[in-house]
Amino acid sequence: MRIPDNSFIQSIDLRVRNINESINFYSYLLGFKIEEKKRNQVFLSADEERTYLISLTEAENLKPRNPKDPGLFHTAFRLPSRKELARVFLRLFNNKIKFQGFSDHLVSEAVYLSDPDGNGIELYTDKPRSEWEINAGQVVMDTLPLDLGKLTSELDDPGLWNGIHPETILGHIHLNVTDLYNSEKFYSHILGFNVSNSQIPGAKFYSAGGYHHHIGTNVWNSEKGRKYDEKSAGLMEFTVKIPDQKYIEYIKENLRKSDLCVKPESSGEFHVKDFDGITVKIIS
Repeated sequence: MRIPDNSFIQSIDLRVRNINESINFYSYLLGFKIEEKKRNQVFLSADEERTYLISLTEAENLKPRNPKDPGLFHTAFRLPSRKELARVFLRLFNNKIKFQGFSDHLVSEAVYLSDPDGNGIELYTDKPRSEWEINAGQVVMDTLPLDLGKLTSELDDPGLWNGIHPETILGHIHLNVTDLYNSEKFYSHILGFNVSNSQIPGAKFYSAGGYHHHIGTNVWNSEKGRKYDEKSAGLMEFTVKIPDQKYIEYIKENLRKSDLCVKPESSGEFHVKDFDGITVKIIS
């Protein structure tokens, strides 16, 4: 069976050390809207009518994540246009946020930074699919300098700020893993995402529907043999939406053959850990 083209990453759940600092970053600075707030947990979205994109849970005695451990490399939020990417960039720049990089990836343009717990964030917008180059069935990507002047020149109303654009979505998630072969086995052979790019040393990318990638994996920092640490700040889990119940049953059958533990929640959804111990929630 083939993974449905309309499968995507719906949301990400993070453990944080200070809920108020994280709310200030994601809501006040980035402009995500608070959907629900509890004593130690908050759910945020770009549009209050949609399912949350980010949940933040404060936990006691969390330690910083060791970058050599498997876990989150970055969460990538896709904005609907270059103009809206420029708007968020200027918002952060004017608030003296430190950036980690600016890149033209041939398929997209991206700005990089991190949240108060050091979780990587990519803010990006896609180039038209007609401009994407396909080579040997894979989407060609690269990391080239981004012309910030050209990007911000599209913004004709730089003083306008009403929060992040409501059409912003979680475009993809990028993970530190310890073994690219095991990650391909899980995300491609078991879940069914297609390998969209394997041409970048130490990394592999996966997608549905011909997208450049919904999931990225790399071994650039994470060391083989290390385990995901549930007592550190960072990724708790992320949710993959696959709107096809028959396909989800197909995934469950793949998992039964792989000796991976599946935790059923209700009809059409379950939790499973990949070979590094990273929790993935599958929903229909």
